[in-house]
This record gives sequence, structure tokens and C-alpha cells, in this order.
Amino acid sequence: MGRTLEGGLDGTGRRVAVAASRFNRLVTDLLVAGATETLRRHGVAEADVDVAWVPGAFELPLAAERLAASGRYAGVVALGAVVRGATPHFDHVAGQAAAGLAAASRATGVPVAFGVLTCDTMEQALDRAGGKAGNKGSEAALTVLEMAGLLEAIDKEGFGEPQGGAPVGREGFGEPQGGAPMVKD
Repeated sequence: MGRTLEGGLDGTGRRVAVAASRFNRLVTDLLVAGATETLRRHGVAEADVDVAWVPGAFELPLAAERLAASGRYAGVVALGAVVRGATPHFDHVAGQAAAGLAAASRATGVPVAFGVLTCDTMEQALDRAGGKAGNKGSEAALTVLEMAGLLEAIDKEGFGEPQGGAPVGREGFGEPQGGAPMVKD
């Protein structure tokens, strides 16, 4: 078996953006608090965490992609809460937010963590924003740190280079952010 690559959770020297939805702010404020506290606990300086507020979850992908493409961040934590109503609006917003955030990550080569709650009730959303089910904002922040470390390890070890060709990845998106990648032989 070859090597195993993993990303660590050390955020020291990393800059992280948080894109958050103002819609359902009762929930998203808790998600943002969970994410920012987790980032600080894992070594990201308070001054290195920027928060960008968007109107709703549907707008998250555009903001996340712009933040990721800026080259200033090791990753973007996208946070929102979509609560099911009596119309199919929920399905459209939740689906487009998920697809758009995944596309933003692929387009930029920068980790974009999906921290958008998709719940049937406000009670479920609050449970996942620091209640009985933990804080999904915190979990999304950990995902960004781990993925940033993993991508850095891949780039460092040359796994981002096609055979016989130039490196692929984040050309034009700034230098990789700090933090120690983990490579196990």
C-alpha cells in the first residue's frame, strides 16, 4: 500500500472566510458563533476570520466562490438554514445552495464546507445549531481546516501533478495558506 494523506485540524497561520445567510438569523447566528469559536480553538487568529453576510442560502454559492477565488483564504465555511414550508421553495433553495457550493469549491480548488441546515422544522434547525444535535457550524469549520490541510499535503507531495505534465490545481488563486499537512508513509 502506498502513502496515506490526511489533513490536520491545525489552523495556525490560516485565513478562513465564513459566508452566512441572514435568513433564519436566529439559527445562523448560532452557526456562525460555533464556526468562529471552533476556528479560534484550532489556532486560527480572530483577525484571520472574515464573515460575509448574504441575504439567503440561495446567495451563498456566489459569495463563497468569490471569497474562495480571491486567494486570501485557505477555505470558506458556508452557513445557512433552510426550513421546509408548505411549498416546494425549500427543495429549490436547498438543492441550488448545495450544488452551487460544491461547484464553487471545484471551480476554485479551495475547500468550501457545506454548513447549510436543511430541516423540516425550526426546532430541528435550532437543535443542529448548538442544541441537542451539536453545532453544524462548528463541524463545517473543522471540515474546512481538514480539507485545507489535505489539499496542501497533496500539493506538497506532488499528487496534484498529472503524469508528465504541469501541476493542476489553484493557479491564480494565491499561495497556499499555512498549517501543517499530515503525510503518513
